[in-house]
Amino acid sequence: MLRHAVQRLLLAVPVMFGVLLVGFLLMQVVPTDPAVVRAGPNASVEIVEAIRRDLGLDKPLWLQFFLYLGRLAQGDLGVSIINNVSVAQELGNTIAPTLELMAASLVWSIPLGLFLGTIGAYWRGSLIDRVVMAISVAGVSVPVFFLGLVLIWFVGFQWQWLPFTGREGPLWTWQGLRAVILPAVTLGGVFVGPVARMTRTAVLDVLGADHVRTARAKGLPERIVVLRHALRNAMVPVVTLIGLQIGFLLGGAVVTETVFSWPGVGRLAVGAILSSDFPMAQGTIIVLSLGFILVNLTVDLLYGVLDPRVRTA
Repeated sequence: MLRHAVQRLLLAVPVMFGVLLVGFLLMQVVPTDPAVVRAGPNASVEIVEAIRRDLGLDKPLWLQFFLYLGRLAQGDLGVSIINNVSVAQELGNTIAPTLELMAASLVWSIPLGLFLGTIGAYWRGSLIDRVVMAISVAGVSVPVFFLGLVLIWFVGFQWQWLPFTGREGPLWTWQGLRAVILPAVTLGGVFVGPVARMTRTAVLDVLGADHVRTARAKGLPERIVVLRHALRNAMVPVVTLIGLQIGFLLGGAVVTETVFSWPGVGRLAVGAILSSDFPMAQGTIIVLSLGFILVNLTVDLLYGVLDPRVRTA
């Protein structure tokens, strides 16, 4: 198991290098000049050129990239062009709200998706199965921003049941819990459908397997047969989908945080890109990409837990 984990960690290194390279190049093709942004629209040409030299923008592109890697190796993500605050400090203030939002959206959407998919597979062709499939299709089809705006209009504005703007405290406080409900329902709502569909398909395949028929022939309770012998053996493709969807959930978090004014990494990334704050934008890209890589690494390690054959691969 340790060897399997080390191999996956080593594979993550070139992926992260590619992310850094692509993110750096994307910031170079933006038509806005960071020196002009720092100096202001009324600054003279001499001041702009001095700022360009101070930021190292007068050096060749390849040298800028390697100097950027050197600063990253030392833990230096740079300084914001707009507010002159350390990028690492700003990211440190926004990572916790994003993790809270992700946790709050996954803690209810994954169990609900597994439950719906399992009962849909068990009662295949019934009214329950049709309802599950309808929920799954709706979950896949409805955009994140549309669901968020609907919840804001009805639950937040018309009925005034829950707050819908900003974060009112940590997740373990009552105010923080109330504030995270609408963003978590919005972000997790698009997660239920794919998990339910994949769970239904995987459980259907396993329910007809020999070991399930053997478990029933032994007289085991149907609950044990479905949960222990069917659902557990169907979890490998489901875990794959969950891992991929959590990665895409990071993209959905950008939209959700913007809609609900949630002070997370996604909202910080949107603001940095719109204001041409290149160091801040690159920092958010690194954090979001690292989160995606860590999620996929966790999924690879879970393969070894669910299927021992993967450990020897």
